[in-house]
Amino acid sequence: MPALLVAAALLPAAAHAASLKPGLWEMTSKVAAANPETMQALAMAQQQMANMPPEQRRALDQMLAQHGVKMNLAEGGGVKVNFCMTKEQAENPRLPSGQPGQCTTNQTPVPGGLNVSFKCSKPQSSGTGQVIFDGDQGYSMRMNVDSAAQGQTQHMTVESTGRWLAADCGDTPPIR
Repeated sequence: MPALLVAAALLPAAAHAASLKPGLWEMTSKVAAANPETMQALAMAQQQMANMPPEQRRALDQMLAQHGVKMNLAEGGGVKVNFCMTKEQAENPRLPSGQPGQCTTNQTPVPGGLNVSFKCSKPQSSGTGQVIFDGDQGYSMRMNVDSAAQGQTQHMTVESTGRWLAADCGDTPPIR
């Protein structure tokens, strides 16, 4: 689950390469490759999340909502995140968004997208990857992520897609 939360932290990416539409967005992320132990741990975490007592799930949802994120399990073992981007955020997004801890990021425009890298502490993680834009209403992202869990470094590849849903965010607050 940490890798999927890191992917969620890299929500909207645009900077100088593109301008995204403000409003409600959906991002679906899935770990595409990791060592067998990590894949097993992620499957267990997903199962635990699916079976979480309602009060624990509410606490998790409230913690994510403080960062402007709503998360659900996606088909195929991924995580689906809804988030709201203001006009200002869509014009000048920052990476990562919503990630707890201290993070530094770099983003370099490339034709059709961005090369991105990040390094965070608490939880400790780092990664490199690329975002490719599909106009102002979508993107795909592939990140190679290293994270520390239980004293061991975990290497994985996270694939994400984002799509614009609506101009009105409803009750989803803007990402922070």
